[in-house]
Amino acid sequence: MILKERIELFFPQDLDKIDKPAALQTFNELKFFLNVGDVRAASPSSAEADLGGWIVHEWVKKGILLGFRLGELSDISIDHHFKFFDKNTYPLKKLTLENQVRFVPGGSSIRDGSYVAPGVVVMPPSYINVGAYIGSGTMIDSHALVGSCAQIGRRVHLSAAVQIGGVLEPIGALPVIIEDDVFVGGHCGIFEGTIVKQHAVIGAGVILTGSTPVYDMVHERIYRRTKEIPLIIPEGAVVVPGSRTINAPFAQLHHLSLSAPMIIKYRDSKSDAATVLEESLR
Repeated sequence: MILKERIELFFPQDLDKIDKPAALQTFNELKFFLNVGDVRAASPSSAEADLGGWIVHEWVKKGILLGFRLGELSDISIDHHFKFFDKNTYPLKKLTLENQVRFVPGGSSIRDGSYVAPGVVVMPPSYINVGAYIGSGTMIDSHALVGSCAQIGRRVHLSAAVQIGGVLEPIGALPVIIEDDVFVGGHCGIFEGTIVKQHAVIGAGVILTGSTPVYDMVHERIYRRTKEIPLIIPEGAVVVPGSRTINAPFAQLHHLSLSAPMIIKYRDSKSDAATVLEESLR
């Protein structure tokens, strides 16, 4: 029986009835393939144009959740000063020099079951959660979070304090996807299955969620999530924080407005030059 079929078999079973040794072996196989990047929670698919060219692998997320159910809370403390307790199925990822990941000292953690490609730089403190996929040449800056199952492409720059949301449930939900060569400015938050297409620039302080409308000032369009389609930031878009007025009488009385991210241009040679600075840090 292939790995996917075994995970589908074990996932709905009660813990008091499950064949725990066989289930743990299945989960550990999944974690091995997640660690080396051969299995992903979502992957590019030309057949899924409506989902921004990505497909969700529900069975992978089921396997990750199965690992939490099978795990037992264990003492993983460093010493009596640094006490930690977590599921024994999810230790820290084992990195060696052969992985060619620049993992700078200072309080960062990478959870087992995530893929971090050669050439990635992780500045402290940062956290990369289970199921995440980080492409080669990407920079994870200080105080950045890459949530569970988030898919980060190659040569991406996640600036300081960027929050990339995680998603394990609902099972079919699309994780956050940041494609190749995207620049994400400081203190940005990208959540709820948003897809940022390649070469986009997300300006400092932009918050993107499933309920966020994004106003394209170039093409005079509004991008938003629907029941079937996630929020998709177009290729090469340059997104900055903005605001829009509220017409309700109380809002007008108090001059209130709502956050409204705006696409003010599309990436060209000048905006590309602004991202070249990061190369000296790698």
